[in-house]
Amino acid sequence: MRIVTVKSKKVGFYRSNCHNLDFKIGEQVIVKTERGMEIGTIISLPSEMKKEDLPKNIAAIVRKAGEVDFEQEERRRQTETEGFNFCKNKIIQHRLAMKLVDVECLFDGSKIIFYFTAKERVDFRRLLKELISRFHTGIEIQQIGARTETKMVGGMGTCGRVLCCAQFLPDFEPVSIRMAKMQNLSLNPAKISGVCGRLMCCLGYEHKTYLELKKALPNCGKIVSTKHGTGKIIKQNVIDNQLLVQLDEGEQVLLGPDELKVTVPAKQNRKK
Repeated sequence: MRIVTVKSKKVGFYRSNCHNLDFKIGEQVIVKTERGMEIGTIISLPSEMKKEDLPKNIAAIVRKAGEVDFEQEERRRQTETEGFNFCKNKIIQHRLAMKLVDVECLFDGSKIIFYFTAKERVDFRRLLKELISRFHTGIEIQQIGARTETKMVGGMGTCGRVLCCAQFLPDFEPVSIRMAKMQNLSLNPAKISGVCGRLMCCLGYEHKTYLELKKALPNCGKIVSTKHGTGKIIKQNVIDNQLLVQLDEGEQVLLGPDELKVTVPAKQNRKK
């Protein structure tokens, strides 16, 4: 199956079956998704993918976008701008403890989605009625988290590049502090947190590689014998394939796994 990646303005990214059609990067297309018809931009060249490897959010490309689609897209954008201004004014008017992040009007105009963040639960029933009365279409008010907000708004990361979530990440993968520890990174929240305030997504990029490399290294705390004498492993350097060993005399030496031998303490030997 020939698959391309299509970037949608609000949802993010779709993997799409382009069949026998040829597309160039930057071309705009109409895709059929679970949410209905959407307009998106091709951001990758077609590549072959096996059926069993296909992601869940697969979408079908219906056609290349034409003049009629571009006109409809312009009307949709105008509705989004109008909806954002109207909703924001109503939030201020009713003193609702919520922050309006973005507004999305579906391509066919069948629904307008208002995305917001809030620290606590918000009663927006009155706001919902006013939005329905104003736009006469399906209205959805959806609360989102900090990561989704950042993905929608976009920005620059501490690396100086466009945020991964806004540029190419189709989904958010779980990220843990354990990943930072394994990579010997500083656990200072300011250094391992993204713009969203959560752990940076890029911590997970090399995690599988670290797990594989770590298998070849003995764990910290192991007693080992070396050419310098007996000692204990106190730190692993996974990337350089080295171990920091503290010798019984107190000196610390950096050694490769082939330069040491794990020993079993005498007490443990007697128990066996």
